[in-house]
Amino acid sequence: MAYDPNSQSNLDEVKTSHIHLNLAVDFVAKTLAGSAELDIEAIADSVSKLILDTSFITIHSVTLNGAPLKYTLADRHEKYGSALTIELGKTLAKGDKAKVTISYATTEECTACQWLEPSQTVGKKHPYLFTQCQAIHARSMVPCQDSPSIKLTYSANINAPLRAVMSAVPTGEEKQANGTTTYKFHQKTRMPSYLIALAVGNLEGREIGPRSTVWTEPEVIEAAAWEFVDTESFIRTGEELLTPYDWGRYDLLVLPASFPYGGMENPCLTFVTPSLLAGDRSLVDVVAHEIAHSWMGNLVTTENWEHFWLNEGFTVFVERKILGRMQGKEHAEFSAIIGHKAMVESVEIYGKDHPFTALRPCLRGEDPDDAFSSIPYEKGFNLLYYLEKHLGGPEVFEPYVRAHVQEFAGRSINTDDWKAFLYSFMEKNFGQEKVDLLNKVDWEAWLAGTGMPPVDNKFDDTLAKACNCLCKKWDHSRTVEKPTEFSPKDIEEFSPTQKVVFLERVSELDSLPHSHLELMDQTYGLTQVRNAEIKFRWHMICLKANYEKMYPEVAEFASTMGRMKFCRSLLRALYLAKNGAELARATFKKHRAFYHPIAATMIAKDLGLAK
Repeated sequence: MAYDPNSQSNLDEVKTSHIHLNLAVDFVAKTLAGSAELDIEAIADSVSKLILDTSFITIHSVTLNGAPLKYTLADRHEKYGSALTIELGKTLAKGDKAKVTISYATTEECTACQWLEPSQTVGKKHPYLFTQCQAIHARSMVPCQDSPSIKLTYSANINAPLRAVMSAVPTGEEKQANGTTTYKFHQKTRMPSYLIALAVGNLEGREIGPRSTVWTEPEVIEAAAWEFVDTESFIRTGEELLTPYDWGRYDLLVLPASFPYGGMENPCLTFVTPSLLAGDRSLVDVVAHEIAHSWMGNLVTTENWEHFWLNEGFTVFVERKILGRMQGKEHAEFSAIIGHKAMVESVEIYGKDHPFTALRPCLRGEDPDDAFSSIPYEKGFNLLYYLEKHLGGPEVFEPYVRAHVQEFAGRSINTDDWKAFLYSFMEKNFGQEKVDLLNKVDWEAWLAGTGMPPVDNKFDDTLAKACNCLCKKWDHSRTVEKPTEFSPKDIEEFSPTQKVVFLERVSELDSLPHSHLELMDQTYGLTQVRNAEIKFRWHMICLKANYEKMYPEVAEFASTMGRMKFCRSLLRALYLAKNGAELARATFKKHRAFYHPIAATMIAKDLGLAK
């Protein structure tokens, strides 16, 4: 029986198999209005009602086969929204099916939708809409069983004045008399509600592979097509490692700068941040990550958000396998070193005893967004990396990872399901010896323990050695008033990722004197750098050192880049820096409309501005 502490739906009685959306996009009212048709099936006997998750949605009517149904919308739960209870007017026996149609509209408080004014886009001429439903925001866009334990297909007719794209395959479009167009979509592979996604704007597409188109505003299309040209290689490498790609299309949508994440693995149409457009293809690892989600998360899905690591830990593991095959093992291990630093920072922010630092946290009564950090990603990866080494290496573990996808494709699973199959696979294919090794794993420490992982994995640091060496050179120079041994040649041979690691190493030192930071900037041109990952690390070093000369640069970057990894971290660090709190709050207040609702809520909490 499905368990989800973050859903109010009667998941133990009913499951949704398909949703059909008929929605009109209204940029003036900033609403989606129309209907959702839900194909439901009773999974218990004597089912007389359907309870759905909603949040800030206006319900107009509910019908069953055209006949009106009674419904009630409960008072709003602060975190989980308003339960919509529908009286079915008859009793369903286990296995009985029905089609319920809900006429509704979203409201301006919808947390899944961000409506951009033309001034917030690249082209400055047309409005733009995009959605972000993970973790529990689909319920603010469509009444549904908003739980990853429910996997369904969906179709949609979207009437809009500008091009619409979705996490589904386009099936046609019809021009309407009023100048709008109805765009039609179908998603035939079962998926959870958090992967329903829509974007509407002045969009242009460019083919970048046999099953891939990149979509973006026309002003960015050339840069985006160039940046993501290796997409097909990533997909093929994933297929070689796992199973055939199941979703038909793998398109990319490069969003405006307010998109709150690096990427979102919406099926058939990955959403990505424009911060990846570094001009040197150095940040496309994010695409490898989102492609890995096609199997880990989208095909095999966490049962609820307490087991989120099954989505993200596996995805990071596969992402680094893909990178290792395409760029060499040392690059994959280098990525793991960077990820380890992110995990350390997350543990420090929460505190090593905080329950959200556990791989399998308890989220009863919690908002899953509050538990979002690098922990499920990197601690999950570290567990799988450790298990691979412990059990005998890739030749043992990679066949298991492929079998994991084959076993659980189309299903939602929890950590116990995962662990039971791991044991059975190892016993069946390699015998008692591997079972004995699994029995030596400290499962309690790995899964329930807080703080850092119980095992400190060692990664190949070949590419990190030069970064560490240069960092030590700067550390040793801190007592010299005007060091002369540094020059641009220091980092001339560094890859962009090595520059990131060099700056991360510097950030781990006691803060350098402001005169040294000024010299470092003059020597390496860090303030002018285009690569957002490098710029972010440089800004964090300056904030740690209370280098007030850089505060305006930080505020400018944080107000033009809505990716939470950057804007949230920078505004939080600026708020905590000496004389920075007022600027952090003023920057956020001035640009609040720029940030996605999810990001704005989190930043407001960080800055002590939450209601």
